[in-house]
Formats: sequence, C-alpha cells, structure tokens
Amino acid sequence: MSVRATTRRRQLGATMRKLRAAKGMTLEEAGRLVGVSKATVSRYETQAGPVKWLVIDALCRIYGVSEAERQAVVALAKDTKQQGWWNSFADFIPESMNLLLTLEDEATREDHFSCVYVPGLLQTRSYTTALQQANEMRRSPEEIGRLVDIRMKRQEILARPDAPHLWAILDESVIRRVVGSRAVMREQLDHLTTASESSNITLQVLPFAKGAHAAALGSFVILGGVEPSLDVVYVDLHVGSLFMEKEEELRRYRLAFEYLRAQALDIDASSLVIRRAREEL
Repeated sequence: MSVRATTRRRQLGATMRKLRAAKGMTLEEAGRLVGVSKATVSRYETQAGPVKWLVIDALCRIYGVSEAERQAVVALAKDTKQQGWWNSFADFIPESMNLLLTLEDEATREDHFSCVYVPGLLQTRSYTTALQQANEMRRSPEEIGRLVDIRMKRQEILARPDAPHLWAILDESVIRRVVGSRAVMREQLDHLTTASESSNITLQVLPFAKGAHAAALGSFVILGGVEPSLDVVYVDLHVGSLFMEKEEELRRYRLAFEYLRAQALDIDASSLVIRRAREEL
C-alpha cells in the first residue's frame, strides 16, 4: 500500500470508528444493517486492506450522519489509493508526518497556536534550516536539506486556488526569539508581515502583557474541512506527535483557540508589533 493510501486509510478508519461509536452500535449491529460481516466493519475501521466506497456510504447512512459529512467520508474512501506529493520523500518522513500531510492536503482551514516557533507553513528556508541545525539529533547537511525541502514544499498549499485559510496566533515569544541569527530573524519577520497581507492568512500576536492565558495546552493545530465533526487536533510533542479527534478533545481545543483569539491583538496591532520587533533587531 502506498504512503498516501496508508495515511488516508488511517484517517478513514479513525473516522468510521468515531461515527459508529457516536451512534452507539456494535460492529455486529452495523454489519447486519448493511449486509456485511462484523469482520468487514472492523477491517474498515483499521488500516488493513482496501475499502468499497458503497459500503462506507451505507454505513454513514445507518450512522445517521449529515449529508455533508457523508459526502466528505465517501470522498475520502474513493481517494484512498491516490498518492500525494510527499510520496517521493517517503524514506525521510515518519508515519506521523504522513498523516499530518494527508490531513493538511485536504484541509480547508487550519487554526494554529504557536508558543515557541513560527508555524511551519510560515517559515522561511533560512529559519527552517536554523531550526534543523539546532536539533539535538545531529543530521548531515544532506539530511537537513531534504527536511527543509519538505517543509518548503508543504507551503505550496497556501498558493493553491483552493488554499486553506490559515489562522495563526503567535505568542510574542515566537517573534522575539532570535532563531539562527539576527539577519535570519529579520527575514522571517518580513515574511510574516508579507504573509499577513494574504486573503487566506490571518495572523495575530498574543502579547506578553496579557500575562497568563489559555495556552496551557501548548502549541497545537486544528485541521478542518467542510464538516467540523471530522476535524482533527495535531500536537507536536517533540518526542512524538499526537492526533486527537474525540468530540470532547475537539471542544477543549476549539474553546482554547477562541479564548486565545479574543486575548490576542487584532490584525493591525499584531502587524505593528511584528514590524517593531523587526526594527529592534
């Protein structure tokens, strides 16, 4: 199975488990209602083997999902064999990043809160390179170059005709922390200023003056599409990645993002703070 298929199957399986659990059905009950075995329903909820979209469609209907949600899940099922641009980088990408890239490739919106570094989608090449060079896992220049290329390639989604809307809230420490050098940081802050002028990018800064805030959860990303119930929260724990999709988890992070958005400076004031930080370097 291709890398793309593996990550899409993982996402599809997680979604089907979530929908069945929300309906309160057992594997056996679901299978009986759509005319397939318990084992088939179980297999569709894992990463094992291909799927038939007609069965996925039937399961969605008995789970009573909305029309928009059903169409989104069926489209995912139909697309499980497609490969993404990152397939050529398969040897350099861990499975957790495969899933992130799949979710990101399909997202119509991304809500980021960053309390340490600039979000990957908004990093310059020099800034990304400096981060990789500072990593405690020492890599060769070739390995670093390949990882930087992957991050730069990811950013192309922001230039697509159907680009997702990126809403990024940056703790002030992100724009004050000098990564690489003063020259690298000036370039990065200039890039943020330019990016904030894009119609599909909203940028806010959460100033030190706000004191304690709703960011106890640390940095996180909420990746979403047309159907909010299929949103996924991504948290990079440095030692590993965590994906959360349960309704209570989504509710917690959505609420945190709303609080952070309310506490952060507005768009114009945020741009001013970024420009001032740049001038002080």
